[in-house]
Amino acid sequence: MQPTTRTEIQLAARPKGWPTHDNFNVASIALEELKPGEVRVANEFVSVDPYMRGRMNDVRSYVAPYAIGERITGGAVGRVVESAADSLPVGTLVLHQHGWSDAIQADAASFRALSEITGVPNSLYLHILGMTGLTAYVGLTRIAQMREGDTVFISGAAGAVGTAAGQIARLLGARRVIGSAGSLEKTRLLTEKYGYDVALNYKDTPIREQLAEAVPGE
Repeated sequence: MQPTTRTEIQLAARPKGWPTHDNFNVASIALEELKPGEVRVANEFVSVDPYMRGRMNDVRSYVAPYAIGERITGGAVGRVVESAADSLPVGTLVLHQHGWSDAIQADAASFRALSEITGVPNSLYLHILGMTGLTAYVGLTRIAQMREGDTVFISGAAGAVGTAAGQIARLLGARRVIGSAGSLEKTRLLTEKYGYDVALNYKDTPIREQLAEAVPGE
């Protein structure tokens, strides 16, 4: 039997500083029968991203702020559990932007079917196989126009896009990959886990001075 309700997280009040439990509300929403062209998706993973904190403020930005009393929207991966759309049959793995809820019911056009890759967690569609990885790849290849044999420097290297960019640069044939971060713990992570050749702490000395020492003559 399919569930008749879903549970979602809503913005209850705009936070001042760090968000607290009081800024959110847990709501139970009744599910109606599917209309033609709609699907019902059970979420397996929802993304919690830094940009979401900015959307909790009522300020002008590149994306609209969250509305009070509305669901926190953002990336999520789930599976179709009921379908009234031929394009997305039951069992299809999908990516969507409907956000923080255990289930979502909406038009099939608002979901993108995903391929399941043996041995690869579906959660990676919210990182290296999704927007994060695409941002890193486009930044390296289209914006920076990286070529094989280049020395690559990546700022904010310990963030989601930065960790992806370092690995992609290595796969694209970078001669050296250098990154910057803001703590000893992060710089160690870059070299020990993410394949960076050199990791610089930008809080130690000006990054221009550190780069000149790390890549003399380049």
